[in-house]
Amino acid sequence: MSAFVILLVLAALCVLSGAVLRHVGLRGLTCTRAFSRQAVFEGEEAEMIEVVRNDRPVIIPWLRVESRISPYLRLGRQDNLHVSKEMYYCSLFTLMPYQQILRRHRVRFLHRGYYDLGNASLTAGDVLGLYQCSREQAMKVPVTVYPRLLGEGEVPEPLSRLLGEIAARRQLLTDPFLVRGIRPYQPGDPVRDIHWPATARTGETQLRVRDYTAQTRLMVICNAQLKADQWGEIIMDYEEGAIEREISMAATLCVMALRLGLPAGFAANMPMDQEAESALLLPVAGRAREEELLTAFAHLTVRRTLRFVTFLESLTTLTGMDMLVLSCYDSEEVQLALAHLRQAGNRVTLHLLDAERRASHAA
Repeated sequence: MSAFVILLVLAALCVLSGAVLRHVGLRGLTCTRAFSRQAVFEGEEAEMIEVVRNDRPVIIPWLRVESRISPYLRLGRQDNLHVSKEMYYCSLFTLMPYQQILRRHRVRFLHRGYYDLGNASLTAGDVLGLYQCSREQAMKVPVTVYPRLLGEGEVPEPLSRLLGEIAARRQLLTDPFLVRGIRPYQPGDPVRDIHWPATARTGETQLRVRDYTAQTRLMVICNAQLKADQWGEIIMDYEEGAIEREISMAATLCVMALRLGLPAGFAANMPMDQEAESALLLPVAGRAREEELLTAFAHLTVRRTLRFVTFLESLTTLTGMDMLVLSCYDSEEVQLALAHLRQAGNRVTLHLLDAERRASHAA
């Protein structure tokens, strides 16, 4: 008899819990997410912090939080976390009155890009499953994944040597109007650079240190067209690897140039947003430029919007730049377009990634 009473009481409690849940619904229930880092490099890991809070004096027997997630964001498996085909994940919670639960999920970022987890579906129910209530909750959880930067041994020797030559050439060109500071005079220094007021003030011969000219500017140009006779915008999945390597190499060269003190920029016949059909960031120096360029590389969409020759012809308004063209093919049309860029006053170098890949396969 006592067992029957206990079961009866439990049933009554479950019905009462369902009635309360039906009346309260999901009011007072909040779910927030955030990444521990707003920007990461491809292949790195970060934490996704998930906080669920119950601000009502009501027990939530179970709460299911479901979200769609990109297959390029790999979540580590934990208790009460289920990832289905790396496209959806589901978390389960039991919440006491006024309880807050914090969970940390390790996330590995497998691909360059810009991601936002977007909406989450919250579903709560009673113990017996007689009543359920759901709602969609909008969440702005962005993360920018920069392209992977190549290691020192991964940058082809011709490119690293070319970058060194550009930096060395810049150091030979000083601007007579840009003075970076003063220093003591050393034998062999030009007499015209002696700073006479500072010399009189210190009692020791001082020399003006002039800054380098800004005329040496690196522009890396990426080609999203894999061969001369390729038509259409769409690039197949098996073809994306070559373009992604091209983007990683371009990002690496820009970062290397910036850290050498060179202005750097890039252009590509790929879109960064819905409005522009191509990407163009003119060379600029400075610490903030590195983050700006990496963010732009992250937003590139691997889609050919312009024929490469047409795109090169659109760049003939640029002048006085060191243009490094990364492409998977060469042709007479390409060489003619490069000649026009040289006639506009640019130094142009073409580097073929396809030849590099064939050489690595042969080795």
